Amino acid sequence: MNTIALSGTVRDHIGTKNATQLRRAKRVPCVLYGGSSTVHFSVEEAALRKVVFTPEVSSIELDINGNKTLALVHQKQFHPVSDMVIHVDFMEIKTDRETRALLSLRLKGQAPGVREGGKLNQTMRKLLVKGLPAHIPAHIDVDVSELKLNQSFHVSDLKLDGLTILERPTDVIATVKVPKKVEEVAATTAAAAVPGAPAVAGATPAAGDAAKPGADAKPAADAKPAAKK
Repeated sequence: MNTIALSGTVRDHIGTKNATQLRRAKRVPCVLYGGSSTVHFSVEEAALRKVVFTPEVSSIELDINGNKTLALVHQKQFHPVSDMVIHVDFMEIKTDRETRALLSLRLKGQAPGVREGGKLNQTMRKLLVKGLPAHIPAHIDVDVSELKLNQSFHVSDLKLDGLTILERPTDVIATVKVPKKVEEVAATTAAAAVPGAPAVAGATPAAGDAAKPGADAKPAADAKPAAKK
């Protein structure tokens, strides 16, 4: 896991009014948890971008008024319209203490099932793990080079040294399946090839197969009315 240095300044005042003033000055209100006390501080918005706008997990070396602390980004909030960072929570970590981290999953390799006509779908993009900071990577690579048609890669298939996976083993990370539309077309073609199979909805009757008039069909134009008794 990479380490990024970040400098902050302790906030003399907290509250909505102070937070608004900080944001106008292009600074972001932040909070550090997990230590002996909760620390309220602010960081330049531009400096936070390399930490927030990335799927990679990095340890942050916070320098707050000269006091250095190792931390991870715990939560981040964005403006609903501009996507500007408006608040970040950090969690203090210790090199000799296990911590939790939500890591991105990246598919690696070419699945044989794709060459067989299947489509590779990634159904899980984040994985929650626990371990010492030194064992936590920036992300997790998932090798799908042996994934055949109609096969799936599960959480239980991952082998992560020094980490405890905090997800269900049966959860599916990626799968290779034939696209639904292709399956429907194949099923329709197979049904049409079977003698006596029911007609496909919307199919046009073959020439010469005249439809029989129903009970409400109108009589032919030249039909004579029945004689009166």
